Amino acid sequence: MAETKQEERKAARLAKEIKAFSEQHGGSEGHLAHIGQAGTRIVLVGTDGGWGDLVAPSHEVAKQAAEKAGLTLHEEFDGDFAAKVTTGPYEWTRMAGIQIGGPSNS
Repeated sequence: MAETKQEERKAARLAKEIKAFSEQHGGSEGHLAHIGQAGTRIVLVGTDGGWGDLVAPSHEVAKQAAEKAGLTLHEEFDGDFAAKVTTGPYEWTRMAGIQIGGPSNS
């Protein structure tokens, strides 16, 4: 549970964003990933394959936001969960384009 009013407000704002993503994508599931001092990334994968992420200042705030939003969390971003993500030309260009001969991203 978030300890301060500021953390509670942040969790509520994140929950609102998670719900909006879920509504836009026909439902969603998620995974919490620690990203060091920056906090915890909430990775969202929609039922339609759309994906996105949000960053919470701590794991506890991320967990509370997910609970408030009713987000089903996966312990790992494993193959079955990753297979639900739909990628398009933008992602291929940004993530691997340079390595596989795609256009420059600069």
